[in-house]
Amino acid sequence: MAADPTKQEQEELGRLRAGIDALDDDVLRLINERARLAHRIGEIKHGNIYRPEREAQVLRRLAEANAGPLPEGAVRHIFREIMSSCLALEQPLRIAYLGPAGTFSESAAKKHFGSAPTLTPCTAIDDVFRAVESGNADYGVVPVENSTEGAIGRTLDLLVSSPLQICGEVNLRIHQNLLSKAESLAGIAKLYSHAQSLAQCHEWLNRNLATLQRVPVASNAEAARMASEDAASCAIAGEAAAKLYDLNLLATSIEDDPNNTTRFLVLATHDAGPSGQDRTSFVCSAQNKPGAVHDLLTPLKQHGVSMTKFESRPARGFGGSRWEYVFFIDVEGHRFDPRVAAALEDLRGRVGFLKELGSYPCASQ
Repeated sequence: MAADPTKQEQEELGRLRAGIDALDDDVLRLINERARLAHRIGEIKHGNIYRPEREAQVLRRLAEANAGPLPEGAVRHIFREIMSSCLALEQPLRIAYLGPAGTFSESAAKKHFGSAPTLTPCTAIDDVFRAVESGNADYGVVPVENSTEGAIGRTLDLLVSSPLQICGEVNLRIHQNLLSKAESLAGIAKLYSHAQSLAQCHEWLNRNLATLQRVPVASNAEAARMASEDAASCAIAGEAAAKLYDLNLLATSIEDDPNNTTRFLVLATHDAGPSGQDRTSFVCSAQNKPGAVHDLLTPLKQHGVSMTKFESRPARGFGGSRWEYVFFIDVEGHRFDPRVAAALEDLRGRVGFLKELGSYPCASQ
């Protein structure tokens, strides 16, 4: 049992708390002053004041200037919420994401935009695209690849046909948890989970719950909802779903790969301006002939452009073409950077189809 503070310690506590109160007053004053400056910027710009590249630059600068003891992630989170609230005063944003509520897509949307926007869950990736295309949402957030399970094919296919562009990306560490209304595994007879999460936790499940019935469902949030209605079942989902459905955490971080990460794209009718640390995505075709893939990569090498992703997908016969594959490529740099612009221009002369999907700030880890 801890001893009561001495008189001297009590006096010091009083001084420390008074100092915190004074600093809180200063912080409140400065946040409101920041909001006033943001308001004036909105008046001058007369329109869309959300700038992905500007927010990325601010967060990057603050993370680099941080001397601690707060970790970088906490600094980014605090200032993301400040910027989110300031932006909401001028331009309330509507964000569509792959739902339902409690999914990792919702967590990714909050990580990128903060808590101020209106978040609207959609039942399918197609619906997220349609919500932004129709103007019912300002931005959309969809998964595009997982470090364990690979690319999300539907997202890639829709990027080819949709007029939307990529204006941001979010990397989200995926921690899978075993959730239930029950307080232990005794009596548990069924496990609900999304198929990808079952795959991401395959070895853990084989070691610990080898005989438990596994039932794939549409999403982890849906798995959590179903588990909340049946005390003899459990679900694999994130902490957001556990809180949403008031479930107990029977086991945490059960994913097989401790670095399990999902990358999400932020979709809009525009991409982002240069931020200084950017990525450009595009999709192009290659005919079924010797050296076709080499022809795709040669302009990147010649102009000194670094490639960070190369993903092939079967061509869906768009445009009446005979191409068998399309290739999704990510490179370092913005499409306005001279080297990237020159590489893309050279590549257009080598392929029958090339579509720029957008340039955007690289995600923080």
